[in-house]
Amino acid sequence: MQERRSASADLALVAVLVAAGAWLSNTWGGRPGDLSAVWISGGILCAWLLLRPSASWVAYCVVGGIADIAGQWAAGTAIPMAIALSICQGIEVVGVAYFIRREIPNIRDPRHWIHLGGVATVSTLLACAVSGLLVAALAHHVMKADFGVAFATWYGAHVLGMVIVGTATLVLHVEGLRALAPRGRRTRFAVSMGLIASVGLAVFTHPYPVLFLTYPPLLLGAFRHRFAGVAIGVTLLAVIGIALTTTGHGPLAGISTSQPAVGIVLLQLYLAGGCLLTIPVVLAMAERDRLTARVRDSEQRYRLLADFSGDLVVRLNQSGERTYVSPSAREMLGWSPEEMLGSRWHLMHPDDREGQRRAMEEVVVSGLPQTHRFRIRHRDGQYIWVEGVMRSVPGGDPSVPVDLILSGRDISKRVAAERALEKSRLELERLSLVDALTGLANRRQLERRLALAIARLNRGRGAIALFFLDLDHFKEVNDTHGHAAGDGVIRCFADRLQAVANEEKGLAVRLGGDEFVILLDGNITAAAVEDVARRILASVDAPMYFGEISLMLTTSIGIAFAPSPVGEDDLLATADEALYKAKQQGRNRFHLTMARASRPQQSAPNVSA
Repeated sequence: MQERRSASADLALVAVLVAAGAWLSNTWGGRPGDLSAVWISGGILCAWLLLRPSASWVAYCVVGGIADIAGQWAAGTAIPMAIALSICQGIEVVGVAYFIRREIPNIRDPRHWIHLGGVATVSTLLACAVSGLLVAALAHHVMKADFGVAFATWYGAHVLGMVIVGTATLVLHVEGLRALAPRGRRTRFAVSMGLIASVGLAVFTHPYPVLFLTYPPLLLGAFRHRFAGVAIGVTLLAVIGIALTTTGHGPLAGISTSQPAVGIVLLQLYLAGGCLLTIPVVLAMAERDRLTARVRDSEQRYRLLADFSGDLVVRLNQSGERTYVSPSAREMLGWSPEEMLGSRWHLMHPDDREGQRRAMEEVVVSGLPQTHRFRIRHRDGQYIWVEGVMRSVPGGDPSVPVDLILSGRDISKRVAAERALEKSRLELERLSLVDALTGLANRRQLERRLALAIARLNRGRGAIALFFLDLDHFKEVNDTHGHAAGDGVIRCFADRLQAVANEEKGLAVRLGGDEFVILLDGNITAAAVEDVARRILASVDAPMYFGEISLMLTTSIGIAFAPSPVGEDDLLATADEALYKAKQQGRNRFHLTMARASRPQQSAPNVSA
């Protein structure tokens, strides 16, 4: 029910305004049937339609048409002529409103005002031309009026009505009465409009053609008050100009008396000049204000994000001077943002400064972001690991050096975790290559080292000696004294082998149980290898202690010596066979056998020594 009352009140209001506008436009025409320089009712109705739902347009057009006929009849226009003119005006109003609504559904949004200006201009010119042709044809056939004169007077009056009255009505709808008296600028607005009215009164009461003097104060009103200044300012000039000209005052009074049509056209051209001078300026300024507001809002949002972000945000110039540092610097580094401004290279770890400069140069040259790690000294003296993403700040002027934005976060815990993980990885890799009981190399490490040694041998470099060793009668130790004693014997034996291998820069290996290997390679001879074997036997020929237990053990050694290219399998088989012979010969001795390839050697693999 309340919505119905509101719609009825709105229809009644537009009816009163349209009727008053039609009456005033006819009254300003001078004689019944004559056209005014500005037709008011069409602009009012068009603005009303643009701000109402399309489904209600029929009701508004019917009410507006009846009100327009009533206003014309009250001003002395015959009913048939008033009906015909109202129908032509209805075609014009609906055409303008339809094309604007189709292109710009929401005309209240300032983002569309530049587009709105172009669409409104084109649709107004075309729709007024259509209605003008209909009216001119009607006037020519019914009233025998000149077709061109009738078209020109109607066209100019309705174009100006749409531009001046329609714009003023839209401004009042969108901004309300504050457009006439904006809060905080009411005095300035009143002074600007008073200046326009004063100059307008002066030029239209003066017989000399100085109408152009009203344009500067009108342009000033446009600059100061945007659409409200233009709408109200041009409306004031239209009211003053029409009122004084029709009463015989001003530079156009004489022309209007002798040649009414010419006087109307000149007055229309004068008002159109004011519109053409100010409306494009206001549209451009509105767009500039909108873009400025967007930039300001964007800067505020990004400044808010930077100020309250846990990450460190820094703006630098190309020399590395900081021009902005976010407040998170205090929490992350202990320094206040003000203390970090300027060139503070000494805060960066010396080992990272050159890398930081190179990263900055790459960003400037390529324009692509760079991610890098560096250390910054905390206020307490320790260095904090920071991961920073650096990118260039886009600029419009290529001649101006670009700045850089660095966004960094504290990754000290991550770096510590990565280092601990790497340390663990290295330890695991080491453990995977050594024997857990003795600390000697294991079978896996032997395979690696033996492959490298054979590769060098196959390239004609040096010789290889592979020792196979085990403890004689070791099972009796476990059976008599237990496995703990056996493990102690194994460790003692491994230490003695390691000592000899280290003297020869060889590799001591435990294969498992009491089986051991020593690998020697390089510039060695068979005689030198036999000497090493004797030293091993001598080192073992000493008591091995386990707690209070003293044990005497011996070892048997089988040696495969390869002074020429040989395969891995042949070398291992030769060493194993030599160990077997040493045991057959009575143990506690060594046996050396020359290793030979059992089949032709393949080309040496490309393994780095």
